Order: sequence, then C-alpha cells, then structure tokens
Amino acid sequence: MIRITQLVHGTGTVSDAIKYRKSSPHEVPSKLLAFTQTRRPLVFWNTTNQCNLSCAHCYINAGPDRQKKDELSLNEAKAFIDNLGEMRIPLLMFSGGEPLVRRDFWKLAAHARSMGLKLALSSNGTLITKTVAKKIKKAEFEYVGISLDGATKETHDAIRGQSGSFSKSVTALKNCVDIGLKCGIRVTATKDNYHEISDILNLLAHLDVPRFCLYWLVPSGRGKGLFADKNLNIHQITRILDILYMKAKELDLEKTEILTVDAPQDGIYILNRLKEENSPEYDDALKLLQFTGDSCSAGDRIANVDASGNVYVCQFAQLAELKVGNVKQQSFSEIWKDGANPILSAFRNKARNLKGKCSKCTYKHLCGGGCRIRAYFQYNDVWAEDPLCPL
Repeated sequence: MIRITQLVHGTGTVSDAIKYRKSSPHEVPSKLLAFTQTRRPLVFWNTTNQCNLSCAHCYINAGPDRQKKDELSLNEAKAFIDNLGEMRIPLLMFSGGEPLVRRDFWKLAAHARSMGLKLALSSNGTLITKTVAKKIKKAEFEYVGISLDGATKETHDAIRGQSGSFSKSVTALKNCVDIGLKCGIRVTATKDNYHEISDILNLLAHLDVPRFCLYWLVPSGRGKGLFADKNLNIHQITRILDILYMKAKELDLEKTEILTVDAPQDGIYILNRLKEENSPEYDDALKLLQFTGDSCSAGDRIANVDASGNVYVCQFAQLAELKVGNVKQQSFSEIWKDGANPILSAFRNKARNLKGKCSKCTYKHLCGGGCRIRAYFQYNDVWAEDPLCPL
C-alpha cells in the first residue's frame, strides 16, 4: 500500500512512525499501519465466497453460486478471532465475497470487538442502506471500503455485472458519510475505466469521502481471464499515477487520503516526481520509504485467510503453492511465527530472492520488487520481475 498523499505532503514521517511503533498495536492509526510490528500483521479475512454480485475482476471468483460447505463455521471463526485477539493484531479486515451476506456477520463482528480488535470492512456497497450503515457504526468498524469501478453507472454496472449497482454504491458512501462513519472508494483500474479515474476523484470530493484507494488489476481469480486484454500498459499506468500525484497536491491533506495497492513501485515513481520538481518534501518521502524498507508487506505485515481457513501471504496470493497453513488445523499465530516455513521465510527476505530486472534495480530495498503474483502469472516464477513496473 503506497500512501501517495503522505509522500507528497511529507507527513507520516519517521518520527511519527517510531512513536506509533512503540504504542500498542490496537492504538495505531490506519495511515501508519505500514509501521506496525512485522509479526502482528494486518489480516485480510475472506469471511465468505458468497456474493450478491459477479464482478468481472473478482480475485477469488466470488458469486451467488459459490459453495459454503468448506467455510469456517461460527465456532471455528470465533476460535480464529480469539487467536487474533491474543496476538493483538493491529486490524482485522472483513472481506469477501460480500461479508454482509454471511448470516452470522454481526455475531462475528461483535466477537472481534469483544476481543479488542480494530475492525474494517471491504464491501461492494449494494447492501449498505441507512439502517445497515448505522449497524456497522454501532459494531465499531473503524473504516468501510466501498467498491466503485467507474464514475458513471454504465461503466460501473458493466464491470460489476448488475444494473443499479452504481447507484447503490454511491448511496452507501453517502449513508456512511452522513453518520460520520469513515469510508473510502476502492477502484480496480482496467482498460474499461482508467479514463474515468479523474472523474471518480471529483466524485469523491463531491461526496466528502475521505479516502481513495486504487488497485491495479491482479491475475488472480476471475482477474486471470481479464489480465491479457484489460490490464493497463505502462503508459496508461504512469498517466494515472500523474493524475493521483497532482490530485494529492491539490486536495486538502486533512480531508482526503490517496493511495494505491499492490504496486510498491508506485512509491518510487512518486519519489522521482518529487525529485524532478525539487520538492521540499523529497527528503521526508525518501525517509518514509526507507523506514518502511520493503514496501511490499506480503507475508510480513500483511496476511490473508480465505473462507476455508487457508493462510496466504496476501489476499492476491491464493495459490496452492503459496499456501502456508490452515487455521482449522493450527492456530494462525503458530502458522505466522513459523520461522522454518519456506514461503514465509522467502517473502520476508524478498530482496535476496528477486530475479530479472528487479534483482538489479537500485530501488529494490525500497519497493521489494513489485507484485510477486503478476510476476508469477507472466513468467511462471514468483521471483521474476514485475511486468508492470514503470521504471
């Protein structure tokens, strides 16, 4: 996760990071999650494979017809949550599928809060009515990320596979903003919508939504089928990064946060923009990237647990060869602390395992070599170079 706003404005500096690293993991602000202790990861939990939509780029093939038989039961899920609470992880992200379609969602949320966990929710927004928004706030969720894959209903609805989903997502954002529930727009950039990124940012400002989070398409789940035809080229990627850079400079830092996901090299691109413009924020931005070290947090500060309890290094790495355990068979804390696990060990030492251009890049200790899943898809080698790096 690259916090473009913080880089551009020179905030979230090393001194702040050190301050919060010494704090309890439960007291770390979301904008500084990159600095949390490496063995207490932010956990992305796919609570269910069920979803009321069938989005073209879904990274886990979620949908209305997915089987639920292997999903963690209520008791198994509570035991998993108990373990996360004992670990004192900084944040538990309820994701899916669509988490709100899981019948025991509210019980799970209440149990997680009873264990002292901070909670966030990733949703398509179609089910977040005014009543549901109030329930989410009452359940003490810190943040709700709502998917919006276009600035128009035509674009969004086509990607999401359901007419009227754009209107519902926009309404969901309004419902959250109206009651003071922090929310953000999540957009996956493809050739179908990249030309609307600027307009989506304008919509964000109009709605008073405080966060914009851009995901690059990853060849995982149904995204594999789209990658060849819908993935952006380097020119289109840099065009978007330039838009985000300029918007980050224009927008009020206290009101709006802009970030990208699954492309650590974005931080280097922004750093070079600051250098080219002789920005006074360059030094702070460089220190920020140096302090985080390897900006790819997979297998270290980030973990993923799927609906069946399988543990992976990140939410996009749900491949059999990258599975590191299952919480039905072993507690998450035991899996995650296993220093002998070859997958975890390799991901916690990415720089030494990189191949191709990434292995020779002078920035590899700042970015970690980009996305390993894109490299695997392109070259059948998880340590090959990221084919989408604009550098």
